[in-house]
Amino acid sequence: MKAKDIMTNNVVTVTEENTVKEVLEILLENRISGVPVINSDNEVIGIVSEADLIYRDRDISLPAYVSLLEGFIMLESMKKFEDKLRKKVAYKVKDVMTSLVVKVNENEDVHKIANIMLEKKINRVPVVDDDEKLVGIITRSNILKSF
Repeated sequence: MKAKDIMTNNVVTVTEENTVKEVLEILLENRISGVPVINSDNEVIGIVSEADLIYRDRDISLPAYVSLLEGFIMLESMKKFEDKLRKKVAYKVKDVMTSLVVKVNENEDVHKIANIMLEKKINRVPVVDDDEKLVGIITRSNILKSF
């Protein structure tokens, strides 16, 4: 069985210019937990999940550092801190979305997709055609229904 056999074809999507509030309303209205972010060519450029939105309520702290010779050495990545802060104050989808998206081709085997989802600990996978255009989405419930 292939991805195209079990995927949901009517995919709810957003763009990187949608606001966080709009995405929240879309998730609640459609009773879904995440949406692909697409560009004007219908290519997947990110994904926004409930976890990304909940992240905004997370407490963040300054990176740990050590003072040394009137300077300081960061013990944690400043980039990680900046990413956390950006998500905390996000207004647009581009500031809160996950950019490294696991995608599968519409001809990928369902068992392989199930393994990918388990290994990567993800709940949904956008399905693309050979031109990298979004054609569907597979969620854990799609996988369960296929069995």
